[in-house]
Amino acid sequence: MSFAGLILLGLILLMLPQAATGQRLSFIDALFMATSATCVTGLTVIDTGTKLSLFGQITVLLLIQLGGIGILTFSTFFIFLVIGKFSISDREIMQETFTQLPSRNLPELLKSIFLFTFIIEAIGASLLTFRFMDHLAFKQACYSGIFHAISAFCNAGFSLFQNSFIGYQSDPIINLTIIFLIVAGGLGFIVLFELRNYFFKRKNRPQNIFSFHSKTVLVTSGILIISGLTIFLIFEYSNVLSSQSWKNRFFISFFQSVTCRTAGFNSVDIWSLTNSTLFFMIILMFIGASPGSSGGGIKTTTASIVAAMFRARFNNQDDVNLANRKISEVVVSRAISVTFFSMFIIVSATMLLMTTELGGLSHLKSRGLFLECLYEAVSAFGTVGLSTGITASLSTAGKVIIIATMFIGRLGPLTIAIAMGKKKKNRFKYAEEKILIG
Repeated sequence: MSFAGLILLGLILLMLPQAATGQRLSFIDALFMATSATCVTGLTVIDTGTKLSLFGQITVLLLIQLGGIGILTFSTFFIFLVIGKFSISDREIMQETFTQLPSRNLPELLKSIFLFTFIIEAIGASLLTFRFMDHLAFKQACYSGIFHAISAFCNAGFSLFQNSFIGYQSDPIINLTIIFLIVAGGLGFIVLFELRNYFFKRKNRPQNIFSFHSKTVLVTSGILIISGLTIFLIFEYSNVLSSQSWKNRFFISFFQSVTCRTAGFNSVDIWSLTNSTLFFMIILMFIGASPGSSGGGIKTTTASIVAAMFRARFNNQDDVNLANRKISEVVVSRAISVTFFSMFIIVSATMLLMTTELGGLSHLKSRGLFLECLYEAVSAFGTVGLSTGITASLSTAGKVIIIATMFIGRLGPLTIAIAMGKKKKNRFKYAEEKILIG
């Protein structure tokens, strides 16, 4: 309800004549932009930098910031300011959302979340502003730096530039700054806390400073980034990277490996990539960022647990082990439920898109459009924001499908995980039977 309320507020503001540079936005376009910004997705049906006025752009930016940190964080923080205390149920919700370890001072945790967010965004905005000043006036450089820093840290992918960061594909400062912001925003607040303690609190710190959760997130994220960089470089070596220098090939591959997980920026035209690259990017978008972050997807920890479960079953092992630790059956069940729920939503959205956008076209006449619809659906569900270019040309029904997919993708996996946590005792058990498999 909080996210729906924020989307409604954004819809009202974006429909105002002051929000557009020309003709004001239609209801469906304003709803699409408000949902995309609140769910930090980045899919757009209009160009943010030219079609929206300064008022409209700031509205989108505020929606991104509020959606990125999370309505739960803001609501709980302001409740604390008014009431000054938490109930036991509030503490359980906050602990489940933000930390794997017990915490006796949750208000301090929330203050730290705010502080972390604004410090990291300020660092990123300063670096981007310094670089943008080479070709923009000071005020415009500052505004662009702040806008893109917030958009990157919140993993939103909204850009004021018509071609995103294609014009900066060889700029190391821009590339590394955006990558740093995306990764920081996608790791999750608890991992950032532990990283801060590791680098800045060397005295009196425990020997095992990283929790099992943080180790899993860091290792999985590193594997995904490196594998994404390598595969993008291999698949696009004779395509979009063929005329690039080795430095540009590295930065483009690195940038796209990071951003396609959940951020939505691009330094090359997505429609020009090979089918193999697009399909692999779909896998990365499906996995997404990490729990407690501003990113989407099924999350890195979920993917790790599902992979560990498959390995255990192929080896005929009853226990699911990950990094020399046993994963409880409850956690494994949650991971499986989130994964299959996500697959169901994506399959449904893809089929609906093909129905609304392709109609009765035969396969011969609609070749290539299946991958585009699947890419769009996964991008929306994973709150990524990358597109092969069909977003603006979607029908009204297609836009509604993507709006619903973005909203479900932002809240669905977390809702399923929480619902699975509620234990229900069965009054009786059925007789056990066996059935042939395979």
